[in-house]
Amino acid sequence: MYDELTEKDIEKMKAEVEHRKLTLRPELIAEVKRTREFGDLSENFEYKEAKRAKNRNDSRIRYLEAMMKTAKIIGGEAAEGTVGLYDKVCVYVPEDDELESYQIVTTVRCDPTEGRVSKDSPFGRAVFGHRVGDKVTVVGDGCSYEVEIRSIEKMEDDGSAPLMPY
Repeated sequence: MYDELTEKDIEKMKAEVEHRKLTLRPELIAEVKRTREFGDLSENFEYKEAKRAKNRNDSRIRYLEAMMKTAKIIGGEAAEGTVGLYDKVCVYVPEDDELESYQIVTTVRCDPTEGRVSKDSPFGRAVFGHRVGDKVTVVGDGCSYEVEIRSIEKMEDDGSAPLMPY
């Protein structure tokens, strides 16, 4: 399956890969060399940790490059008055008698603790493309609940949402 990413997502990924290759990798390789000189490698925790950090960096580079290679580029356009990518949507949850606001983002930029949910999450799929006043059912992991869309604030991708670490 291809990840649907925006041009900004790809730009952020390229910038991270460049930083990891040009800045982090040389530092991590130097740290591996430095800690290797401490002696017996079987009991050298610093060396093992330096190798682990270098391998995590290399793994992240491979992961990002693979995502960029297989990505399907999408735009953030949505029909007027409907929930689209990067829009902030305020919903009423009758079950909890609460109003909640979320921004709909791509899978690589979501962070529910910051109010950014993926368009591919159960909530994102439920509200995406709907209008103010629509009642939709969010279904996921054996439970479901209804929400009513109260407002939609059209937003652009300003690039402030960081990439997920993994």
